[in-house]
Amino acid sequence: MAMTRTQRLGIFPALALVMAVTRGAMHLHHFEALPDASWGVFFLAGFWLRGAGRWAFPLLMAEAVLVDYLVITSQGLNFWSHYCVSPAYWFLVAAYGALWLGGSWLARRQAGLKLSTLGLAVAALLVSEAACFVVSNGSFYWLSSSVPAPRSIGAWFENMGDWYLPFLQVTALYVGLGAALHVLVSQMTRALAHARHTH
Repeated sequence: MAMTRTQRLGIFPALALVMAVTRGAMHLHHFEALPDASWGVFFLAGFWLRGAGRWAFPLLMAEAVLVDYLVITSQGLNFWSHYCVSPAYWFLVAAYGALWLGGSWLARRQAGLKLSTLGLAVAALLVSEAACFVVSNGSFYWLSSSVPAPRSIGAWFENMGDWYLPFLQVTALYVGLGAALHVLVSQMTRALAHARHTH
């Protein structure tokens, strides 16, 4: 589903705002009051902003880094020595790219508000979220000095098992909210178009 330029210019700042607010809260509270929407935002952006990846994806990535930098340094900490920042941090480009591609893949194949689209959406989300998780978790586990040695494949799988479900639940929550909003707006747009046509 291709969006018009005007629609993209409305959707992009809304997604960017949601990510800024929740990503900042994540640094301060982790999974408590306001879970980080970044993963869901990148998936939804791939869906809604497909075709605008040359500018939208880099801007969202830059925003993610900027929010991290501002929140970390505002606490009097050095950005480069923070627990979450290591050589693995830059693998987030590939991890978030997987989510974007999942949303974009869905946008190209969806058939409107049908049950088949729901099945494709679930498949696209599960595959792209799993790819994102393996890249982000794996790079952190194997490259970050915050993870104590010795490292092993078995310990990595155990670590992934501890974190996979919470990340999937949060991502699915935000994508589900985005999908509900998408359905609502689509139905309202269709009703308005029908009303204009009949009058």
